[in-house]
Amino acid sequence: MRQNWFMDWRQGCWERTGAPAAKAEIMIASDWAPIRNFAPVIARDPEAVYGDLLDELRRADLRIVNLECPLTNRGAPACKSGSLLRGRPADVRALSAVPFEAATLANNHVFDYGVAGFQETCRVLRAHGIRAAGAGLTGKEACRPLRLNVKGLKLAIVNFSEGEDLTAAAAGPGVRGWEIDAIVQQVRAERQRADLVLAIGHCGLEYIPFPPPYVARAFERIAEAGADLVIGHHPHVPQGVQIHRNTPICYSLGNFVFYQETGLAYRKIGYLVKAVIAGQSLSSIQLIPYEILADRLSLLRGDKRTRFFKMLARVSRPLQTRGGADQAWRGFLRYYGVRGFQAEVRMIMDRLAAEPAKGAAMFRNRLTTMQHREHWQSVLTRIMEGTLDDAPDWAYALARDWLTRKR
Repeated sequence: MRQNWFMDWRQGCWERTGAPAAKAEIMIASDWAPIRNFAPVIARDPEAVYGDLLDELRRADLRIVNLECPLTNRGAPACKSGSLLRGRPADVRALSAVPFEAATLANNHVFDYGVAGFQETCRVLRAHGIRAAGAGLTGKEACRPLRLNVKGLKLAIVNFSEGEDLTAAAAGPGVRGWEIDAIVQQVRAERQRADLVLAIGHCGLEYIPFPPPYVARAFERIAEAGADLVIGHHPHVPQGVQIHRNTPICYSLGNFVFYQETGLAYRKIGYLVKAVIAGQSLSSIQLIPYEILADRLSLLRGDKRTRFFKMLARVSRPLQTRGGADQAWRGFLRYYGVRGFQAEVRMIMDRLAAEPAKGAAMFRNRLTTMQHREHWQSVLTRIMEGTLDDAPDWAYALARDWLTRKR
């Protein structure tokens, strides 16, 4: 098959030229947590939260979702930098009702209620026939790929995250951490035995329109190692799509079943990725955009859908070149600026004075987690060099838009 380096942004799709007829469809969704507004909806009717996305999900042959919290009544709350999330064991019905057959667990919330909460979550998933990847009671278990069969095809899922709040597994329980060399080797190995290799990473800086350079470099390496499709989530807003050496990379799908109390526009939209397998390889992807309402998800149609794809095309174009991606990152640094850094440090210091353990966790996380360390190092270096404002106006404007636009 010939290579196709471009998305069709009129339809939000990409396909390999000359691909044979479709054999199987896989639907990939991002962050799922039965919290806030969605908690009573899910408790009352496990299907209702998906709105008119439910039919789209059920048409696929296999469904994968990122479980962004433990489902447990056990465990003690972790002392960590960010918020603590938890669903009830009964909330699993909203996963099995679709049904989601696979859940990725390499994220920054699955250990929010410790090992006991994680263990109960795993038991609940197993009892409902949902297989999981990306976390475990040992490093070996956390790093194990998930191998599935779909319509006679072999699928391998390699799931990883940044190990935020020092949750990366080593000798003990944790998530698959930011070990890109090892992940590249694993993708190469799975390429030899699977028809389709899917790499899913939970990483990057929250709420910004573009992936930081370290995420872009890592995802490109994983694509070059043989992944057929690379998917990202964690930023809680949609980010662009890159076709790298004939491999689609979706840097962030935005929120899914994850309600945030905000009027900011980009935290209220996201997209599913439908991956179509033809022959023995990926033949196309289709992006399925939706909005997040107060009580359910809703497909974007008509003008809303058209505007969504125009918006996503706008943030995808810079990613097609190394220089464009770097300029996009500098645009965010310019928007964040000295004042942004001062405000963040002041907020952490105030918390350190009021709640020493919480403040210490926040400061430690800024120093140890890749997303925060890269952010702070980049902005401080550019302040020292006097180049903080040396970024294109278009990149600055996009960063401002993503971080401030209201619905």
